[in-house]
Amino acid sequence: MVCEDKDVARTTRQATAGDIIRSLALIVIPLAVIAIIFTNVPDDHPVKEVDWQPVLATARKQAPFEVLAPTNLPEGWRATRVNWVPQGRPYLNGEASPRNLWQIGFLSPDDVYIDLNQGDARPQEMVDQQSREGTPDGNSVIAGQTWQRLVSPDGRTRSLVLHDPSATVVVSADLPYEALEAYASTLSSTH
Repeated sequence: MVCEDKDVARTTRQATAGDIIRSLALIVIPLAVIAIIFTNVPDDHPVKEVDWQPVLATARKQAPFEVLAPTNLPEGWRATRVNWVPQGRPYLNGEASPRNLWQIGFLSPDDVYIDLNQGDARPQEMVDQQSREGTPDGNSVIAGQTWQRLVSPDGRTRSLVLHDPSATVVVSADLPYEALEAYASTLSSTH
């Protein structure tokens, strides 16, 4: 049976390349605009550097242990986090800190974050948190002291841990141990 209704619209020409391009543009342009609006561009959020020397001075006056900090870092290292929290003072989520805690974080010239945490109570809890539940991976000897090596379960984060009678130090980063050792070799309790 053939339809002979002459009032039905019929297309008598084939779609051209121009028709296809116009149709795709109607789809792609709005998607591109949405992607641009919702994409977080790193240049929009410059690194905020912190002045860590005053906090270090306070920590060294108040801490019951020798506070370590890097000295003579090469050009291009930027401090981005610093904290001194006496035991019992509000810390995360406003809860009392379980330890005297010194923290300092730097971005290397290659924009890799390296973190130092030093505390005097509940050391294993701090080590587990900072090393991302790291497991033993040997030892490093730095300036005559033996640091334990830890590697996170995904193999990404490496940590060096120094257990001292007065405090535990954890240095962590997504870097090879040699880079952590170089950073740890700059640590000193005097400046």
